[in-house]
Amino acid sequence: MSRTLSTVIVYYRARDALLRCLTALEEDAAGLDVETTVIDNHSQDGISEALRIAFPHVRVQANLANLGFARAVNQGLAAARGEYVLILNPDCVLERGALRVLLSHMTNHPEAGVIGPMLMNPGGSLEYSARSFPSLATFLFNRYSLLTRLFPKNRFSRRYLLSDWDHASVLDVDWLSGACLLARRVAIDHVGPMDEAFFMFNEDVDWCRRMKQAGWRVTYVPQARAIHQVGASRHRIPARLIVERHRGMIHYFHKHHAPGRLVAWCADGLIYLRAGLMIAANALKPR
Repeated sequence: MSRTLSTVIVYYRARDALLRCLTALEEDAAGLDVETTVIDNHSQDGISEALRIAFPHVRVQANLANLGFARAVNQGLAAARGEYVLILNPDCVLERGALRVLLSHMTNHPEAGVIGPMLMNPGGSLEYSARSFPSLATFLFNRYSLLTRLFPKNRFSRRYLLSDWDHASVLDVDWLSGACLLARRVAIDHVGPMDEAFFMFNEDVDWCRRMKQAGWRVTYVPQARAIHQVGASRHRIPARLIVERHRGMIHYFHKHHAPGRLVAWCADGLIYLRAGLMIAANALKPR
């Protein structure tokens, strides 16, 4: 029997965040036909037992290894029975009414394949979660780059982050952050699941791009809101995550831009150089 909404949460060692996420989800989903699946990417922290006690209706699928974000999402997609599927990070807390706003938009806009809410930082500032597709300039002028921090009003960062737009109005965009995405089941079946060549990062860009290429709209709906606690900005993170993020950049670049061999070598070298610099800077952060 199909449901209205399936929620897929990929979990890895963030117990307190997950419990807050599920509490807010349960409150917002009251009265809706919803199922929730947590994919535990080999956390080994007892989360299955904790959820059995606190949220007995939540289905938990435990992996024997950390399979990465895209593969874990696809496991959730395969198990989902809903007409719509919400992909939700455990560090996201939905504000009351968000689900109904998103579902209403999907119902009223059958051409929408993927939509996302306004994401805010814990202090209330806007997270630029709706963006343009990355270009070569994005390598130097992305959300976290030094040049963007030094020159936040440069035209390359503004184009990529859509920072000239007020973010208070509904808008079709190129891609939305995978921290909180509502996808239409028919659209998922049309374009396929996430590309598992991405371990973590860039799979949301690729998925939205494939949605648009297949004729589906990707829409930012700011009347729905969520708080996103982006982690690890000030503390040390595993070097593997930095490497995988940059491997994802390379895979995306080759997949969607088909560069010549010389350009590809140069781009790959610069991306790995950036990864090396980030690993060195990361090593100086507190644990």
